[in-house]
Amino acid sequence: MTIALLNLEQRVFNQQSLIPPQLDLLWKIEHGIVRTVTWNEIGTKSTLGYWGVQDVVGQPLSRIAPYKIECLTSVKVTAVPTSLWHHLLEPVVLHGQQVEQLLSIVHRDRIQLRLLELLTWLAQKFGRPIEQGTLIDLPLTHQQLAETISTTRVTVTRLLEQLEQTGLIWRIRRRIVLLSNRDQTLSA
Repeated sequence: MTIALLNLEQRVFNQQSLIPPQLDLLWKIEHGIVRTVTWNEIGTKSTLGYWGVQDVVGQPLSRIAPYKIECLTSVKVTAVPTSLWHHLLEPVVLHGQQVEQLLSIVHRDRIQLRLLELLTWLAQKFGRPIEQGTLIDLPLTHQQLAETISTTRVTVTRLLEQLEQTGLIWRIRRRIVLLSNRDQTLSA
């Protein structure tokens, strides 16, 4: 963290809490994982992004309304006022790049490919290596995955079962492991 950001207000939010969007603040994530969401006129949610340590989130980065920041884990954030945003150039650029990556995933034609690419992206961003592959250490529900790739919870459940049967993933509790042998399985 740059010296200018050291003495700023920090706040802690519990899992499933909402971080208040403010027009004059960006939130720099020090610990934990959040997702940004919106919803349409009938209440169907859409995930705008998943954000972790060193990422920045906040209403000023989005022109989407409504806009919420949901804590997927316990989260510690630093409130960065407008006068110090120039210290956040790198995290803001990364924010835009991650939005584009997710947009690319969501626009894949086949839903199974969307899901597999989303899981791969999540593994790269939030995963940790284990003996069998990469554990996506993030408690995501089937509904949250569906909201990210624009499909239904039922479809995500069916596709996860198929991916598990073909040996691409392994599910333990609410976590997913991308198996190391998935590259051989895909080319077979």
